[in-house]
Amino acid sequence: MDRLIRKIRPYLLAWLHRSRSGPVSFVRRFSYKDIKRATDGFHRILYSDSNGTAYKAKFQDGDVVLVKELKDLNQGNDVFYKQVQFLGRLHHRHLLALKGFSTGPKRLLVFDNIENGSLKEHLNDPLKTPLNWNTRLQIANGVAAALFVYFILQEYLLLFSNPPIYQVSISSSNIMLDENFTAKLSSVGPLSSVGNYVTMPRASCAEDCMNQSCRNIIFQLGVLILELITGQSSEKGSTDLIQWIQGSRFRNSMEKMIDPDLGNSYDSRELKNLLAVARLCIKSGDNPKFSIPRIFLYLQKKVDIP
Repeated sequence: MDRLIRKIRPYLLAWLHRSRSGPVSFVRRFSYKDIKRATDGFHRILYSDSNGTAYKAKFQDGDVVLVKELKDLNQGNDVFYKQVQFLGRLHHRHLLALKGFSTGPKRLLVFDNIENGSLKEHLNDPLKTPLNWNTRLQIANGVAAALFVYFILQEYLLLFSNPPIYQVSISSSNIMLDENFTAKLSSVGPLSSVGNYVTMPRASCAEDCMNQSCRNIIFQLGVLILELITGQSSEKGSTDLIQWIQGSRFRNSMEKMIDPDLGNSYDSRELKNLLAVARLCIKSGDNPKFSIPRIFLYLQKKVDIP
């Protein structure tokens, strides 16, 4: 893995370094009034985290997008525009793309279409069509792929960007699904002076991954995988799922914990392997055994995990 990172790092850093300068000419500036109308006066809340509140916005042309309000208004305009410029150039299949921004009483980032809403909606809303097993596997793979990209890019984010640190967090609330149910990570952005964040580890810890930031993000991934398997939410302080998978007898109760919406339409071997990954990820809070790149490659069936 270190060899792969060393090989592609110079190309990534050169490309990203070129993106530091120049006006924000390719990112659309939205009217604050239009966004307020599209979010029903900022009442269509999708989720809130320590970096701001995310809203569902539906414009008159039919576009349904995610609008993220940034809480930190203390930073100057130059810093804000640099953040917009950087996020506008960051493209990946499993990252929600930035479409534009708006300024006014609130600083707003406008992200790409979210036709199928959040993962949480599909797991918890009985009116939604249940996700099949293959779709759940694809979502787990997609989120791991997005984290892998940030793992590779973190050297640039730590050393060359201004502000220097970017944060990322994972939950079923901030994983958005497009028209093909492709997972899109939406809670990625600049580290502000408000609240606490999870930041990506340095590439030099590709196999060790022992710092607190790395442990946190791996733990979050494990919880998300557990939600995909059980269909249960772990938010709002619930620890039932985590206690269950950490218990010594969890294997004897696996069948009882599988989301009933799946019925029998899943691959038992794939499910057991995914549960093993979730268990190791959640245990990473105490003593991480493997890194984000290794998780990604395992889900791609390219390496083994103990």
